[in-house]
Amino acid sequence: MTDYAAPLADMRFQLAEIAGIGEIAGLPGCEHATPDLVDAVLEEAAKLAGAVLAPLNRTGDQQGSRLENGVVRTPEGFKEAYARYVEGGWNALPFAPEHGGQGLPMALATAVLEMWNAANMGFALCPLLNVGAVEALTAHGSAEQKRLFLPKLISGEWTGTMNLTEPQAGSDVGALRARALRDGDHYRITGQKIFITYGEHDMAENIVHLVLARLPDAPPGTKGISLFLVPKFLINPDGSLGPRNDVRCVSLEHKLGIHASPTCVLAYGDGGGAVGTLIGEENRGMECMFTMMNNARLNVGLQGVAVAERAYQRARDFARQRVQGRPMTADATGASPIIHHPDVRRMLLLMRARTEAMRALAYYTAGAIDRARHHPQAEMRERQQRRVDLLIPVVKAWCTDLGVDIASIGVQVHGGMGFIEETGAAQHLRDARIAPIYEGTNGIQANDLLGRKLLRDRGAAARELIAEMRAVDAALAARPGEATAALRRPLAAGIDALDSATAWLVEHAAGDAPSAFAGAVPYLTLMGTVAGGWLMAKSALAAGGADDAGFAAAKLATARCYAEQVLPAAPTLLPAVMGGATVMGFDLDRF
Repeated sequence: MTDYAAPLADMRFQLAEIAGIGEIAGLPGCEHATPDLVDAVLEEAAKLAGAVLAPLNRTGDQQGSRLENGVVRTPEGFKEAYARYVEGGWNALPFAPEHGGQGLPMALATAVLEMWNAANMGFALCPLLNVGAVEALTAHGSAEQKRLFLPKLISGEWTGTMNLTEPQAGSDVGALRARALRDGDHYRITGQKIFITYGEHDMAENIVHLVLARLPDAPPGTKGISLFLVPKFLINPDGSLGPRNDVRCVSLEHKLGIHASPTCVLAYGDGGGAVGTLIGEENRGMECMFTMMNNARLNVGLQGVAVAERAYQRARDFARQRVQGRPMTADATGASPIIHHPDVRRMLLLMRARTEAMRALAYYTAGAIDRARHHPQAEMRERQQRRVDLLIPVVKAWCTDLGVDIASIGVQVHGGMGFIEETGAAQHLRDARIAPIYEGTNGIQANDLLGRKLLRDRGAAARELIAEMRAVDAALAARPGEATAALRRPLAAGIDALDSATAWLVEHAAGDAPSAFAGAVPYLTLMGTVAGGWLMAKSALAAGGADDAGFAAAKLATARCYAEQVLPAAPTLLPAVMGGATVMGFDLDRF
């Protein structure tokens, strides 16, 4: 089995050149992110990921979590690994110091979270959901809720969940039926929630559920949904644990992948109603939940990056060892490892180039979050928030789609051995497949990009992004040479295609919205593909000044691979963006 080694050289480079961690460290509230501290955090996180979490990945897949008499038991070693995670202070990394956080930038926390997910995605889902719970409570919780819950959630001693989905209400959250009845200064919650990640487990002493439910007099649809804080154990005024709340795990889902992560069916109110407190205002729960979901969408996109990196490392190491056939580059002495076959080299380089592009986009977006939160100038904060809003659905959907594709290529590199569970390649493909579904399917992300982002401002934020892309194209033009020309031609064509698609959708969506939305997924794919090419070109320009000549040469090679083998597909997406009328015109009875 291949051990995971965090790609620290590329992580450092992306943080410095793409996220701009040096500039972020100069913002108010981010001053602790000195170069020495950033490097120390990355080094120590890599040790925990490689030495503790990665060896449990296979164990977790084989054993899975199990439900025993209402108690969920996580796989062997998980509870101890989580204790080390909490002891190391890792959960507190990006949160405000006032509640026990370390106040470090989101960009740095994103790199660390990539390591957890690459090492062990089934484990990492627990702290991933906890981040969203902290974000929601920080933004919308009452002073008392923050006092009682944030310190423990930030430390990781307690974990948080999101409770949206019900059997009859998946993506259509407005159809949920969970009820909340006022009972003095709190509420009684009844109903059932499904697909609750780490809704019950044995790694923390308390689990804090953020639950969407409807009051009896609430208006219909999403406008009548409220958000409630419902702990597994009630909390005494002094912060100590009280009696067990009326919420139980009644079953675990049997899944394609992420077997280590318990996906729970939770029953609320079998004994009269679970005690909950309101977060924010009544009937405004979706506003609170979107704070949580936007964070989660970035982190789920990061899962695509992480599983792609793990699949690449496994495929690369297998290709270095597996002797099969006689490559055309081999000498007369006999066979060589399959990494010498041209097509295997093509697959590996394509896996690496696309993973680096995904990482660049995720880190870039995390850096924009830091600027939107901390920049002293209001105009810059607003500009960066527009960029974040535009790119979050792209990071989530494009990176998770590619994560599945790259994991599949990893199986292909292994050949027949990739289809055998013992090599581990199949697990990455199985684990990756959930990410395009999590936190709103990727079709929903495309609808969000088109409806809430592009059409809301008639393409203004997208045009700002395209202008920055053209600035990198101009920088390439100022450096004549074969290498930069190879990068520039496909990038310029891709930017033009994105510009044309953006203008077309803005112009036509008002007159024929269904046809425009039928082209939303191709548009998102186009934006992700071109954004990846833009940041790879930016990386190639920056790598020219790197001290490590080998790293610089490799970065230029991966950027060129992306330009030659990925970017040319961007203009071919235009007919799909503009061809929604064909989709909508097809007779439903003929399906």
